Amino acid sequence: MPYIKQKDRKPYDSLIKKLAKKINDYGEQNAESTAGQLNYVITRLVLETYGEYLPNYTDFNEVIGVLECAKMEMYRVHVAPYEDEKIKENGHVLDESPDKEEPRFFEGSKL
Repeated sequence: MPYIKQKDRKPYDSLIKKLAKKINDYGEQNAESTAGQLNYVITRLVLETYGEYLPNYTDFNEVIGVLECAKMEMYRVHVAPYEDEKIKENGHVLDESPDKEEPRFFEGSKL
């Protein structure tokens, strides 16, 4: 989880802000998405942290776990609330069938 102690965040925060600015500046200067740059930076950070050659399954598993948990936390904190707002705004995809006959829920579904 990314919720490390406040005092432990300080050494990283200014570096992260500078790196994020470089990534965003690249996108603005080149009028393109920064997804590739962000992917590159994350990959290089993992390799620099764990070494270019992860020697065993335990190390691979740890790295994949870190990345997966970061992804899930991003979804939980940022994407899910955004989707909830869009559901309120536009209606749930399962609220009605395409021809508006009856809801398309599976019996017993909590949706």
